[in-house]
This record gives sequence, C-alpha cells and structure tokens, in this order.
Amino acid sequence: MAAGGGAPEPRVLVCLGALLAGWVALGGPYQIEVHIAATGTLPNGTLYAARGSGVDFSCNSSSRPPPLVEWWFQALNSSSESFGHNLTVNSFSLLLMSPRLQGNYTCLALNLLSQRHRKVTTELLVYYPPPSAPQCWAQMASGSFMLQLTCRWDGGYPDPDFLWIEEPGGVIVGKSKLGVEMLSESQLSDGKKFKCVTSHIVGPESGASCVVQIRGPSLLSEPMKTCFVGGNVTLTCQVSGAYPPAKILWLRNLTQPEVVIQPSSRHLITQDGQDSTLTIHNCSQDLDEGYYICRADSPVGVREVEIWLSVKEPVNIGGIVGTIVSLLLLGLAIISGLLLYYSPVFCWKVGNTFRGQNMDDVMVLVDSEEEEEEEEDAAVEEEEEAHEREELPKEIPKQDHIHRVTALVNGNIEQMGNGFQDLQDDSSEEQSDIVQEEDRPV
Repeated sequence: MAAGGGAPEPRVLVCLGALLAGWVALGGPYQIEVHIAATGTLPNGTLYAARGSGVDFSCNSSSRPPPLVEWWFQALNSSSESFGHNLTVNSFSLLLMSPRLQGNYTCLALNLLSQRHRKVTTELLVYYPPPSAPQCWAQMASGSFMLQLTCRWDGGYPDPDFLWIEEPGGVIVGKSKLGVEMLSESQLSDGKKFKCVTSHIVGPESGASCVVQIRGPSLLSEPMKTCFVGGNVTLTCQVSGAYPPAKILWLRNLTQPEVVIQPSSRHLITQDGQDSTLTIHNCSQDLDEGYYICRADSPVGVREVEIWLSVKEPVNIGGIVGTIVSLLLLGLAIISGLLLYYSPVFCWKVGNTFRGQNMDDVMVLVDSEEEEEEEEDAAVEEEEEAHEREELPKEIPKQDHIHRVTALVNGNIEQMGNGFQDLQDDSSEEQSDIVQEEDRPV
C-alpha cells in the first residue's frame, strides 16, 4: 500500500482476488445418493428384508473439498451407533439379517472445511413368516345360532392374510387380517367343509392352509329311569359327533316344554365334555314323574331325546322275605301230606328206621322163649322115637330161629309168619317120611 493513504498496490489486490475466488469455490455437500438392496418395498416406500437374507448399503455425495461419508444405525428404543466412515463413498453389506437389525439407517456427508453436512435416513424392516402351520376351528357365536370360523397363524411378522373358502367349489366366504368369519344357519349343512388359506408377505409362495368340517350331534340316553319316593335319581345324556360342540340343555315335557330346567336345591346339572347329567333329589311322584328332554343345540341342527322317569313307593323287603318263607313252608306241608296219603308203606319204613334198634331187641327176646319150649318138646319126642329112627339133626330149630329172627329184624311181620308156616310144613313132611320108613319091611 502506498504511503499517505493512496491507492493499494496491485499485488495486494491480486491476493485479495485469489482469496475471494477460493471462498467462492468452497461448497457442498450438494447431494447424497443412498442405495439399499433389500427384499422389497412397501406401498408407502418403506423397505423390508426377509430374515436371514443379505442387504447391501451404499452412500455417496459431492462437495468442495470432498465430504466425509458416514453410516449410522439406530434400532427401536436405542441410541445410534456408527458403522464407520470414508471419503466420498461408503458402502457395506449385512449378510444375515435378523429382527435386531431392524431400524433406521442414516447416511451423513460432512464438508470438513465448511463443516456443512447433509444426511438421509431410511427405515428398514425385517420380516419373517410364522414358524408353524396355521390352526383353524369353528364355534357357536355367543348369544346366537351363528357359526364363527376362526383361523390363526401366529409367530410371524407382520400378520398374515386369511382367506376362507367353501369346499368343494372354492366359493369365497371372506378375506381379512383377523381370520374370523361369521356364517348363518342357511350357509351350513351336516358334513360341510371350510378351508382357511393363509399367506405372508415373505412367503412361502404357496401359503399354508387348514380345514374344518361341520357335524351335527347324535344323542344317547336311557329311555326309562325309576326313582323311589324320597330318593335320588340321575339322568344321563351323551352327545357324540358334534362339531362344533353342541350346547346341552335339560327340559321338562309338561305344559311348557320350552322352559329350561335350572340348577336348584332339587336339581343338580353337571357337564363333562359332551356328557351331561341331571340329578333329582327327594323324588316326588306328583312333581317329578313324567318325561324329561335332553336337547343338543348346534348350528347344523337341534337333536332331542326323551327319558321317562317313574316314581314309586319304597319296597317292603321284610314283608317280601316273610311271604316267601311262608310259601315255602306251606309247600313243604302239602308235599308231606301227599306222601302220607298216597304212600303209607313208605311212612312205615321211615318209622322203623327211627325205631329199628328197640324193635330188634323185643323181637329177639320173644323168639328166645319160643326156642326154649321147642327144645323141650324136641327132647320128649326124641326119647319116644329113639328106638324107631335115627336121631334127627338139632339144627332145624336153630334154622327156624335164625330164619324168624332175620325176618323180624328186617321188620317184615308177614314174611315172618310165612316163614314159620313153611317150617311147620317141612316138619310134617319129615314125620311122614319117618312113618313110611317104619312101615317098610326090615
């Protein structure tokens, strides 16, 4: 610069111009280009990647001087962390995506001289299908006779889509994210099938499915039951084959058959699965005797079965036993009388059986007296006839004695008399033979 406040020197002006031109050349970063090679893009522009897949990241920018490019990651409800930095271009790859890598990815470009920066943030979601097969079932809607179809395929992200169709035919019943459809009775019939087809954004491409089949109920019960007055009785009703499970009700077939029996102090209702019991306490003939109805309500139809309950007075067991004993004794007396009337010989033999030993003693004593008399007569006859014939054997009286004693011991008096007469005849014949021998010439 010249002394005295004159004009600046040309050399100074050149330096000032060069410095101004340098400031004008500094700038940026002007633009950031971000590229993420993910699985797909949602309608709102959000990127998503399938669990287990690989994702490539790249970011570049331009500025004077070249910017510093850096990647940052922030997961949900956590702080940011850096993936590293580089000049101008920064790229990297994640080879195995997992749910913990879901979040916001930010590319930051910084001008080191001007400290100006620019950044772009991109949200990346990690999706995965449910690990198991879908499940579906049918049930009666609460408070109505409509059928509710429910399909579940849990464990994936995001939620799958559900499509209900009729089989066979493929008629679409409904499609939703909830998997629940309501059907009226007009859409149902016994044995009809409904199929739930599920799909997920990351596959499998064929999806997954499950089927339910609607069945009407069948009832089984005892047609008749008996209860004694003041006692208890249990009526049983078994429902089988119903899907969805039927609602079991107990009714009384009186003037108002549609009135449902409610549990009370006299009526106890229990249900185990599809088996229901009605227990009646303190049976009364006036209040409890009659028909009872077991009803199974199902969206496919209603089934009923009737049970007749008979209430009787208690049985007098003591009176029955006494009557039976009296009849037995009466029968025994009649049989004994018939035997006495039609078979007296039998009664005589029975009497001798009880008196056998005493009769033998008496008869044997009488026979002994007769034996002594006969022996005396025999001795006299032997003395008179000793010179005319040989001495007769002495065994005859003994034989007579033995024969008659045997007859008496056997209790046959008639045979005893006949035996005695035969012996007398034999003695007469022997005496005749002796006389004939005497008349024979010597």
